[in-house]
Amino acid sequence: MTAARSAYFTPKDDPLALLTLAELRTLEARAAAALPPHTLMARAGAAAAQWLIDAMEHDPETRARPVWIAAGPGNNGGDALVIAERLHRAGVGVRVCMPVEVKPDDARWALQAARAASVPIDAAPPASFDGFGWLVDGMFGIGLSRPLEGVFAEIGARLSRRARASGQVLALDVPSGLDSDTGTPVNGSEAVRVTDTITFIGAKPGHFTSQGRDLCGRLFLATLEVESSAAPSVVLNAPALFAAHMPPRDNATNKGTFGTLAVIGGDTGMCGAPVLAARMALYGGAGKVNIAFLGDGFPPYDPPHPELMLHHVDGFALDKMDALAIGCGMGSSERAQNVLDDVLKLDIPKLLDADALNLVAKNDALAAAVAARGAQGDPCILTPHPLEAARLLHSDAKAVQADRIAAARQLSARYAAIAVLKGSGTVIASPDGRVAVNPTGNAGLATGGTGDVLGGLIGALLAQKLPAYEAALAGVWLHGLAAQTLTDGGTGPAGLTAGELAPAVRTLINRRLYGTHARS
Repeated sequence: MTAARSAYFTPKDDPLALLTLAELRTLEARAAAALPPHTLMARAGAAAAQWLIDAMEHDPETRARPVWIAAGPGNNGGDALVIAERLHRAGVGVRVCMPVEVKPDDARWALQAARAASVPIDAAPPASFDGFGWLVDGMFGIGLSRPLEGVFAEIGARLSRRARASGQVLALDVPSGLDSDTGTPVNGSEAVRVTDTITFIGAKPGHFTSQGRDLCGRLFLATLEVESSAAPSVVLNAPALFAAHMPPRDNATNKGTFGTLAVIGGDTGMCGAPVLAARMALYGGAGKVNIAFLGDGFPPYDPPHPELMLHHVDGFALDKMDALAIGCGMGSSERAQNVLDDVLKLDIPKLLDADALNLVAKNDALAAAVAARGAQGDPCILTPHPLEAARLLHSDAKAVQADRIAAARQLSARYAAIAVLKGSGTVIASPDGRVAVNPTGNAGLATGGTGDVLGGLIGALLAQKLPAYEAALAGVWLHGLAAQTLTDGGTGPAGLTAGELAPAVRTLINRRLYGTHARS
């Protein structure tokens, strides 16, 4: 094999194209037609073999142990055989398990090369993996349409147990059994869990959303020197998509420069949610933040943050605001419906969350009003979790989670709105067709109030005149990264509270988005 080793890298803060299966097949076909036979497989195997060599160089214990590789019957198995041949020639101990002999022409070429190099190949897996260092899942890649079965299901389960127990399990392209478009196991079955994945040509949506984030582990990308000039249908959310829209913080600015937000919600007994949202809006850079409560019994001021201005919604001049965030703790009363109806008539950027979404879901007139705003060029931002999204789509949460990107697109189209489908790998979809998957966040966000905080943050960005789509991208990215940053410092994931996110977000905004300006 003479193909040059391809580079691999870890995606970091890059707005990567996330290639769907259809897009990837088109690229593969075009590249294969322009290159000598077997080039792509040779490059993929070489890149993954080099990844393993690099990983073993940093771990003397695994360097002394052979690599065990499971090869499936298709081209993923061919990639695995190239890895085995490369490692064997490099003096690394290796053993291949190929329960069913590979079938495609490229994979047959790889098998012939592995046999010529005297790579040990077995038909059955060993009784134990104890004697091996790295284990490689090369059973099935993208395009698998059926669940793992028989010996492959057995191997997959054993690889998953190893990944959970002691790590050092690498998948080629995607973990076997994972749908690369949706991030869910094929046909609702089981997919392999690994600690690391090296993917080829481009990253896939399924690496970053739904169960894919957990199953793939750390992601590395080998482009195989294949490039696409076509605009991708899905991208990875990153600062390059929104940072230019952040308002400059010149010395001559004042509080009016950065907008006034009103957080609307808080029926009687539910004032905590809008307070959380409003506090986040302060830390998110809004010039002035108001809370308009629907109910009674709210405090006269917020002791930790007396900067917040607290009002009853009655008689409060919502039309004087620069942006509105409505829904936190507002309830489902007739009064709440009337307030929402009034808000939807205002020509002001607005975000709908929580109870506001549920009101829209069960009231056709409100739903029509939301869609009308978007048709007039003033799309609302909707921030549902999967169950709220299911209500808005008159579906169920299982269907939403089965294809989160499709669900976000449906929400955006139905309501002519920016849809922010929350969850692992939050999906942001715009009526103009743009779709992004967010890579930040962790289990620390699985606690009450974090959705309210996100709504307050995006509302603050709207008040600062960010376009709706970019405000959603920035809010989701910062919100998730704040949870990761706190977790890295030991504050989470267990026990992380929603209120702790706001100061972390402020730090990230200043360091990541205003750092260069602050030093100038």
